[in-house]
Amino acid sequence: MNSSTIRSYFTDTQNAAPLAVFRILFGILMLWSIVRFAANGWIYKLYIEPQFFFSYYGFEWVQPLGEWTYLIFTICGLSALFVAIGFKYRIAIIVFFLSFTYIELMDKTTYLNHYYFISILSFLMIFLPAHAYYSVDAYRDKNLRSQQVPRWSVDSIKLLLGIVYFYAGLAKLNSDWLFEAMPLQIWLPAKYSIPLLGDLLQQTWVHYAFAWSGAIYDLTIPFLLLYRRTRVFAFALVVIFHVLTRVLFPIGMFPYIMIASALIFFDAGLHNKILAKVSEWLRISKSLFDNGKHYQFPRVWIRKSSVGILTLFFILQLLIPFRYMLYPGELFWTEEGYRFSWRVMLMEKAGYANFKVVNPENGQRFYVDNTQFLTRFQEKQMSSQPDFILEYAHFLENHYQQQGIDDPEIYVESYVALNGRRSQPYVNPDVDLTEIEPSFKHRTWLLSFNDEIKGL
Repeated sequence: MNSSTIRSYFTDTQNAAPLAVFRILFGILMLWSIVRFAANGWIYKLYIEPQFFFSYYGFEWVQPLGEWTYLIFTICGLSALFVAIGFKYRIAIIVFFLSFTYIELMDKTTYLNHYYFISILSFLMIFLPAHAYYSVDAYRDKNLRSQQVPRWSVDSIKLLLGIVYFYAGLAKLNSDWLFEAMPLQIWLPAKYSIPLLGDLLQQTWVHYAFAWSGAIYDLTIPFLLLYRRTRVFAFALVVIFHVLTRVLFPIGMFPYIMIASALIFFDAGLHNKILAKVSEWLRISKSLFDNGKHYQFPRVWIRKSSVGILTLFFILQLLIPFRYMLYPGELFWTEEGYRFSWRVMLMEKAGYANFKVVNPENGQRFYVDNTQFLTRFQEKQMSSQPDFILEYAHFLENHYQQQGIDDPEIYVESYVALNGRRSQPYVNPDVDLTEIEPSFKHRTWLLSFNDEIKGL
């Protein structure tokens, strides 16, 4: 592709309706997610009740704010509403990105791939003119009002969705998933009570069918959605796949988000029909926005900066999932580079961690009751994830220093079972974890994995 072709692409435009529909659906789903989170009492349970929170490395300063945490969720929900209606859009999407990401960073215990997806998607949307058409902003400002937007602004959303799907498919190309149907062989039989499907889910061949079809689906769905002749069929697969995962697994709003997002692949005709129907319901004059005008960035440097930032953004999205290759050992065991790499539901880890505190001055030693400091959910997550174990050990060090032990030594006896294997020792029990500082270095204090998982 030569430079003139690239320049031509970045000056090309398309109908703004798909971007407007995407903005509306994104804002509505995010608002509903916040309302649902609050209605279920999860704000208190996850961010106020615990006395200790697990932090992401480098973001230890991001902590829940006690009762003020409710305000963060309120701001996040209101900004989602403003994004949906396109009111003060640029400020609203920045506030949503910051507030949602702050919520995500408050406690690593609640990490989910789709939370990360929402954060980076909302960051991407900061640089898109999603408010130029069918929005309060466009209604109020005729200079902003545009029926045509840069083609790259719509394609960038398609590209991000394609990366998420394709990388999730690549991650499934491993021996546990394809040749052992793990961890599906653990999860699916437990769904025996589901009407119609319950008995079927007990069959081993069904576990393998789910595993292989899931990998094929993730690897091919972006391309099937891009190709006009297969698009309707592909969207039907998207709906079936995500409805099925919603029935089988407790993954919240993610299926609805992915179904709504897949609409971006359809031509503008469908989106204009959607907006026409919404206009009919709300008695809005859609024709006001159909002015044929092409969106222009306020300044040339803003357009160039936006393209430059998004180019860097996508380079990082392509590279970050492969950072695990910088580390030796089994990825599923050490989890070095596991998060933020679209490895969705590939691993079932069950662990046990018993912490021993030693006072070096008098040799006194005792074991810690984890329930004294952690919720049941936090303890479950901590017991099989090495960075959690190390962070918790440093928390215990600080706690017992305040209790009068000047330099406590913290050791852990831990066992972990991975994808149905027998549990085996996890952390070297002779290593004083207070001597290990959190970092991106290889975790030499973990014991070796006594098996091999082949794949990407």
